[in-house]
Amino acid sequence: MQMFVSVVQAGSLSAAAQRTGVPLPTLSRRIRELERELKVQLLERSVRGTRLTDAGTRLYEHATRGVEAFVEAEQAVRSDQARLRGRLRLSLPTAFEPWWELLGAFQRQHPDIQLSVYTTDRRVDLVQDGIDVALRVGDVLHESMVARRLLSYRHGLVASPALLERLGTPAAPDALHRFPCATWCRDANTQGIWRLGEHIVEPKAVLTTNDYLQLRGRALAGEVVTELPPFLAAEPIRSGQLRAVLADHPMPDQQVNLLYPSHRNPSSIVRAYLDFCQRHHVAKFLVLPAAKIS
Repeated sequence: MQMFVSVVQAGSLSAAAQRTGVPLPTLSRRIRELERELKVQLLERSVRGTRLTDAGTRLYEHATRGVEAFVEAEQAVRSDQARLRGRLRLSLPTAFEPWWELLGAFQRQHPDIQLSVYTTDRRVDLVQDGIDVALRVGDVLHESMVARRLLSYRHGLVASPALLERLGTPAAPDALHRFPCATWCRDANTQGIWRLGEHIVEPKAVLTTNDYLQLRGRALAGEVVTELPPFLAAEPIRSGQLRAVLADHPMPDQQVNLLYPSHRNPSSIVRAYLDFCQRHHVAKFLVLPAAKIS
């Protein structure tokens, strides 16, 4: 069955033989034996390669799941027998502070794994940049990537008590136009907007940046109203340095996914990292109490 899947994925018997290291006569004979055993033709052969028959298509859909499950089981057994060691290359958004605590816990459990972490807010090419797993916030549009969804959270608007005492507390999204605001933007040519419930606001931005730490600093200085992810706003709100603004007009959900290339079988180290992230309740790092920012 593994040979059959290899032939389909390679596109021809000769290409599959080169990829798997199995001699072409052996590969061809085993595929014929499989067809005789099932009493059905699975592949149509031509000088241009092989093409699945209808029966072959149905078998391939089931066989790939079975082969992948077998590979995962085999690698899991080997992982239990041998201590994981090697390098894991990760991509994270900048200022994503909760993940560094999670990475520390992961390395304490797997001390022989060396982490190489690349922080950026641009959408990296995992294959070209040599990244094993990327943490992405937002929709996943790339079809060649496998996405493991972990959780979702919402940003929230915040301002210092001094600014709100000086200018008042906005009661509705439209009132933000009389406040100095700072917005997060992916690049220098983008105008930041805020989606607050059913309202879309283009704030009067005195500052746009792709650095949430700078936005938090300006808010703490009493200069602007800005948006922050909950893990950067939590402690300043608890300590009274910042207050939530228009918390009854929630911003959209932000989806958090782990991505890795779909054409590449994940290594035992990558699988250990993916499983570790899903086993641990990372949501606790990313959510504020409901009374603050939900």
